[in-house]
Amino acid sequence: MAPGPGRRAGTVTRVEHTNATLAVDCGGGGIKASVLDAAGTMHAQPVRATTPYPLPPSRLVSTIASLAAQLPPASRATVGMPGMLRHGVVIHTPHYITRSGPRTRVLPELELHWAGFDMRGAVEEALGIPALVLNDAEVHGAGSVTGAGLEMIVTLGTGLGNAVFDGGVLAPHVELSQGPVKWGLTYDDYIGEHERLRLGDAMWSRRVRNVVEALRPMYRWDRLYLGGGNSRRITPVVLARLGDDVVIVPNSAGIVGGVRAWELRAG
Repeated sequence: MAPGPGRRAGTVTRVEHTNATLAVDCGGGGIKASVLDAAGTMHAQPVRATTPYPLPPSRLVSTIASLAAQLPPASRATVGMPGMLRHGVVIHTPHYITRSGPRTRVLPELELHWAGFDMRGAVEEALGIPALVLNDAEVHGAGSVTGAGLEMIVTLGTGLGNAVFDGGVLAPHVELSQGPVKWGLTYDDYIGEHERLRLGDAMWSRRVRNVVEALRPMYRWDRLYLGGGNSRRITPVVLARLGDDVVIVPNSAGIVGGVRAWELRAG
C-alpha cells in the first residue's frame, strides 16, 4: 500500500507544515473523510467512497489511505468505525464481518480477521501520522457534547450507535446496537435503515421515541443527542414529544468530532 504525499510508510511522523486533522467517518454504507483545522473548520470538501464488501481490515485501511491521498496533508488522523473498540483495537464490528454489508451473511473468516485487529496501528502505519480510532458514535459525540453533566449520544443510520460522556469524560463503550429489543430483534434491527425504509418515517419515528423512553430510566442523562444521517428524518410530531433534554445534532458532527476527540479523557 503506497503512502500518501508527504508520508512515509511504516513510521509515525508529523507533517511539520500543517496542524490539521484528517477525520474519517466509516459507516455501513459509506466512508467519508475531510481535513480540519484546530478550530474544527473543514479545509477541504469531504471525499466519499462506498463501503466495499467483503471488507477485511486491510481493505478498509487501504480505502482510508485512498481517501486521505485526495485531501490536503494532515498531522494526525481520527477514524470512527462501527463496533466495539478498546485502545484502537477492534473487539467486534457487526457490519464489516458480513459478506455484502448489513443484514447479509456473516463470514467466519472475516470474524477471525477483525477480532483483535490493531486498527490504530494499521492506520498509523499506512498514513505515517499518529491516529486515534474510536467507535463512530464516540467521535460523533465528541463533536456534540458540552462537557457539562451526563451526556449521551445515539446515532441513527445503518443501525444504532451510542456513547456516554460524564463531565466530558468518555465512558467505557457499551454496544447497545447488539442488545435485544423484541421479536428477536436487536436495536440495529429494530431502528436501523432497513426498518425505516420498510415502515416509513412516521412509524419509524415512533420507534425512535420508544427507544428514547426505554433508555431514559437506564441512563438518566442530563442531555441526549440524536445524531447520524437519519436523525433529520424524525417527524416534527415525535420530535416535539421527546422532551427538552433531547437535541438533534447534524451529521457533520461525525467529522468535526475528529478534532475534539483528541481532547477527550477516557473514563
